[in-house]
Amino acid sequence: MVTAAKLVGAAPSRRPTVLRPARMAAGDVVRVGAAGLRTRPTRALLSALGIAIGIAAMVAVVGISSSSREQLNRQLAALGTNLLTVSPGRTITGQNAKLPAEAESMVARIGPVTAVSATGAVDNTRVYRSDRIPTVETNGLSVLAARVGLPQTVGATVRGGTWLNGLTSRYPAAVLGSEAAVRLGIGRPSPQTVILVGGVPFTVIGVLDHVALAHELDTAVLIGWDIAADKFGFDGRATTVYTRSRDSQVEAVRAVLAATANPQSPGDVDVSKPSDFLVAQRTADATLNGLLLGLGAVALLVGGVGVANTMVISVLERRAEIGLRRSLGATRGQIRLQFLVESLLLSALGGIGGVVLGIGVTAGYATYQAWPAVVPAWASAGALAATVLIGGIAGLYPAIRAARLSPTEALATP
Repeated sequence: MVTAAKLVGAAPSRRPTVLRPARMAAGDVVRVGAAGLRTRPTRALLSALGIAIGIAAMVAVVGISSSSREQLNRQLAALGTNLLTVSPGRTITGQNAKLPAEAESMVARIGPVTAVSATGAVDNTRVYRSDRIPTVETNGLSVLAARVGLPQTVGATVRGGTWLNGLTSRYPAAVLGSEAAVRLGIGRPSPQTVILVGGVPFTVIGVLDHVALAHELDTAVLIGWDIAADKFGFDGRATTVYTRSRDSQVEAVRAVLAATANPQSPGDVDVSKPSDFLVAQRTADATLNGLLLGLGAVALLVGGVGVANTMVISVLERRAEIGLRRSLGATRGQIRLQFLVESLLLSALGGIGGVVLGIGVTAGYATYQAWPAVVPAWASAGALAATVLIGGIAGLYPAIRAARLSPTEALATP
């Protein structure tokens, strides 16, 4: 006979079933998080608009400041932040020194140097409008032999006529500085315009504008290197060597210019200091960078406070919804994730709108001011990333608060 005990003992043992909440797919998490935005579109729109305005202000300030700085840098670069000059000084005995004939070629070998040109003084040479001018009326003009590439290096422009080239520099052709043209009474060059340089007729083929970086050219009559040697015994030694260098290497180039131009007597060489415009440029960059960081931090703080305020109010208004979801089986983690995702979506929506609006404001203002429109990529990407980060942090407390509500407490709320 089989007893009940045996039957019971023979029955297989069963472990109690543990119920685990189902995990929500990523798409479901986004849909649940966006539900609050869809059901309250006006509140979501106004909240996102507040964030967008803060982010747009930050991006616009960064963009407008960057555009202004780019315009300033272009103007400073045009004025010669990277221009240095080399000229002979005086020897230990007090006599005028001379640069070696190969000074230009040696300076050109310096790595960061991007352009080199030169002028050479043609001594004891006078300039007159005609042979009827008294010899004492020299007008204080100097005669300089000039390299063909001089205008590009010093930033000179030709107001009328043309500059010297490989052909005209071999013949009696001259280009006048802006002040030299006024003193000689020449307004516009032509094949019929002739002046006397050292008693030799020279045709005026061009007139320069004022040269901001090389004032000595304004009162000079510029002739070719070859014709100066042929007609006036010019020894071919440069008296001023102009160099352009990469902006970041100006000080380094200046440190080696004297020894490079005259290795035997570097103390006999005078080298100009880096332009004051370069100092102004770096000061402006440092000031604007500090200003942009401060304004960006304020804008992000305002956006974070707006997100936190919106999410706290959303939790208070939706207690009944939270209680119903909890009673239907939603876990604390799912409730927390729902409100955190909603906060992130709201922040991302406001951040994207703010970046687009800020870029538009920057482009419009830069176009109005005739500036180059510059919005740094770090400003757009950083603003969006920081907005989402701040929004997530701001929405974390409301999300935790919502998750702590018990179903009975939430459903009992009127």
